[in-house]
Amino acid sequence: MKLSAIEGRYSLPVFPRRDLTLVRGEGALVWDDEGRRYIDCVAGVGVASVGHANPEVAEALAEQARTLVTCPGIFYNDKRARLVERLAAIAPEGLERAFLCNSGTEAVEAAIKLARLSTGRSRIVAAMRGFHGRTLGALSATFKKEYREPFAPLVPGFSHVPFDNVEKLGEAVDGECAALILEPVQGEGGVRIPAPGYLAEARRICDAAGALLVFDEVQTGFCRTGRMFACEHSGVRPDMLCVAKAIAGGVPMGALLCGERVEPAVGRHGTTFGGNPLACAAALAAIEFMEREDLARQAEEKGAWFEDRFNRQRPARVRALRRAGLMIGIELKERARPHLARLAEEGVLALPAGPTVIRLLPPLVIAIEELERVSDALHAVLAP
Repeated sequence: MKLSAIEGRYSLPVFPRRDLTLVRGEGALVWDDEGRRYIDCVAGVGVASVGHANPEVAEALAEQARTLVTCPGIFYNDKRARLVERLAAIAPEGLERAFLCNSGTEAVEAAIKLARLSTGRSRIVAAMRGFHGRTLGALSATFKKEYREPFAPLVPGFSHVPFDNVEKLGEAVDGECAALILEPVQGEGGVRIPAPGYLAEARRICDAAGALLVFDEVQTGFCRTGRMFACEHSGVRPDMLCVAKAIAGGVPMGALLCGERVEPAVGRHGTTFGGNPLACAAALAAIEFMEREDLARQAEEKGAWFEDRFNRQRPARVRALRRAGLMIGIELKERARPHLARLAEEGVLALPAGPTVIRLLPPLVIAIEELERVSDALHAVLAP
C-alpha cells in the first residue's frame, strides 16, 4: 500500500491534501517518495527558514537528545535559561520576559489570557482577514467565517475591524478593550502590508485607551520580512509579541514575549512541553544561524531580486505583487488554487493566501538560481 494511502486511511482528515508524499529535504529543496525534487516555497508554512535538515540544528538536537529531552517548568533548565536570555536580546526593546510554548496558536492563547488578566478587561479587537490560530480563543480572533462558524459559539468579547483603517480602529479600541491583536503583515489574509504610520497609530490608540497592543508575528518573525521581526520596520513596540514557526528550525515551538505591562500568571497558566530542552536547543542553534548568516539581509535582498525578475514580464493574470522580504503574495485576477497543481508539475511548491493569492514562503537560504527557477515556473504557469 502506498504511503499516502496508509496515512489517508488512518489519519483523521483535517487538511485538503495534495497528492505528494515528501520524504526528504535539504536547504530549499524537498524530494518525494518517487525521487522527484521540488523547490519548496511552502517551507512548512514559513517554518523552515534556516533550510531543511539544517546541519547545525540537527547536531544541536542530537546532542540534546542524548542529554535531557524534557524538563517541566517547575524546575530551571540550562537550555531554557539561555534561550529566554537570547530572545530578550533580539526582541524589540522592552520585551524582556518570555513564555515558551509549542505553537503560534498557544502563544496567541497566552496573549489573550494575559491581556485579560493584566487589564481586568475582556474585550479583544482584531483585524478582518487576520489569522491567529484554530483553538477556540485564537479562532475567536481569526476573521474567516469558514474557520469560525462550524465551531460557534466561540469565546465572547471579540470584534473585528478593517485592516489598515485607523478611523475604525479608533472607534473599536476604547476603555473597555483589553487588547488589540494585529499581524504587522497579514499572511493568510493575502500578504497585506499596512500603510506607513498605521502601526504607530495603533500604538497611540491603545495607549490612549489603556489597552495592550499585541503583534502576531508567528509567520513574519525571525527574519522573514527583512528584519528579525516585522514590527522593526515601523519602529513600533508592542506590549506582547507572539512568535513561533521559524523559531526552532522546524521543531514545534512558540513563545510569547512580554513587556512590563503584562502581569505574572503564576498558577494561572502553564504548559507541559513548552520550553523543553530539546526545542530550546534547536531554537538556540537556529537563532545563532540566522544571525551569523544575516538571514534578514538575505531575505530582503533575495526578495527584491525576485520581485524585479518576476515583474520584468509580469503575466497579464497578475493583479499585484506584494512583498516583505521573502514573504511574497502574487494576487491574480482569478482563483489561485488551480495554478498550485501546475506549479508542482513545474517543480515548485507554493501556498494560497485567500482565494486569489499565490503565497511564497521559501527557506531564507534559497539560492538566487533557485529563485530564478521559481520565477520561470510562475511565468510558465501564468502565461496566457
